[in-house]
Amino acid sequence: MSYPIIRPRRLRESGLVRDLVRETRLSVDDFIYPLFVCEGAQVVSPILSLPGQNRYSVDTLVTECRRAVDLGIKAVLLFGIPDDDIKDDVGSCAWDKDGIVQRAIRAIKGAGLDLLVITDVCLCEYTSHGHCGVVQGDRILNDPSLELYCRQAVSHVEAGADMVAPSDMMDGRVGAIREALDGIDAEHIPIMAYSAKYASAFYGPFRDACGSAPSFGDRRSHQMDPANADEALREVELDIDEGADIVMVKPALAYLDIIHRVKQQFGVPVAAYNVSGEYAMVELAAKAGAGDRERLVLEVLTGIRRAGADLILTYHAPYAAELLGRS
Repeated sequence: MSYPIIRPRRLRESGLVRDLVRETRLSVDDFIYPLFVCEGAQVVSPILSLPGQNRYSVDTLVTECRRAVDLGIKAVLLFGIPDDDIKDDVGSCAWDKDGIVQRAIRAIKGAGLDLLVITDVCLCEYTSHGHCGVVQGDRILNDPSLELYCRQAVSHVEAGADMVAPSDMMDGRVGAIREALDGIDAEHIPIMAYSAKYASAFYGPFRDACGSAPSFGDRRSHQMDPANADEALREVELDIDEGADIVMVKPALAYLDIIHRVKQQFGVPVAAYNVSGEYAMVELAAKAGAGDRERLVLEVLTGIRRAGADLILTYHAPYAAELLGRS
């Protein structure tokens, strides 16, 4: 049968009917809110390339986390920004028990907030050269870097982190971190692995926010080629085999096909990172009058969910939570 018997518009003309047959539902429960924590006190430092986002000192970070909880957000992802004068060639401040992220974790937990605290595990924010691991000449060494990620992950968990998220893309790091956490009786702590992380041009504002741009070369030796899809599935499978509880695709918008394939093939919880450049594009487009901000944000996030993401890491989390709360 076809027209005039079949009329798809019947299910579109009423807003109530549209709601009833909606296939993909966006919820504040889907969001993880990335936050940048820096040294100092009473710091709320705007990030110019990330309009509306800030670097927070530990005290103001707690205030922002309290706002997130009030909006219904369940989880945050912390990125530490140490002072430049304590960075060294191996990023040793990353596992200092009194490091910036460790203090932030304790402050959030001490405030009694009902919030899942996830921490980024990588060294690029902590090394003097801005690379993600141990450097020898112009090479980033894989195996010597694994021990350092383990130290960092253990220190985060000992400070009270609820989940760790290794983002370095070195081979074998999920298994190494799983073994290290199990070794301190933290087998209950989940790992959210950046499993398919691409060498993307969409990371620029993040590197500005963290001061983590590499001082030489780039990250293509360990981050994936944007042209590759089958390789992403191999990376995801390896991380699952090593003990990843959640796998992540990063970025999201240019990689919706990867999100979909990962979810279809593996059926595990899939996170997608709606990264800084994607966020900035929406904000700048809305500011220029090229689109309605509210509709752009919700359409982007719904598209990521529709592709198969169970969780979305997004800087738009508070704004989207406000919008969903009004609907």
